[in-house]
Amino acid sequence: MTMPRTAHTADLTHAELRDIRALLDDAFDGGFSDDDWDHTLGGVHALVHDGTGALVAHGSVVQRRVTHAGRSLRTGYVEGVAVRADARGSGLGGQVMAALERVIDGAYVLGALSASEDGVGLYRARGWEEWGGDFAAYGPGGTVRLPDDENPPYLRRVTAALDPAHPLLFEWRGGDIL
Repeated sequence: MTMPRTAHTADLTHAELRDIRALLDDAFDGGFSDDDWDHTLGGVHALVHDGTGALVAHGSVVQRRVTHAGRSLRTGYVEGVAVRADARGSGLGGQVMAALERVIDGAYVLGALSASEDGVGLYRARGWEEWGGDFAAYGPGGTVRLPDDENPPYLRRVTAALDPAHPLLFEWRGGDIL
């Protein structure tokens, strides 16, 4: 396996983007929507290829705005983290996250992500913390409370001091808000 390569969406070829989408579709068992794909684009991708050049792991970090206690925080939001089924458990998810965390630590005041059940262990082991306060989104008509079954975001506090007494308000987007 190679070390992760980072590249902005604009620097990826059409073939690379097709390979990423195929990996994500497979890893999420067909549950990776067009909105999810849209959320994955526009930022920095971390890609790992095997010795044959095939993509085996991916993740991206995109900029989002999160408001907390009256402050708008430039947030690196992690999207589309996946490892090909036959390579899971080999440390590639950690390599992808290390590359994305380097971007977050150097460019953002906060890191955030939504964790699947399969991903929680990886993120917790890397020091990501589950947000203990309320969270919602700014919708077209104002603040929108997210469904009660929405998993809380996980955070990487780079330079932002956060108080759980104040909610995190995520910018609105199509599909899943988190």
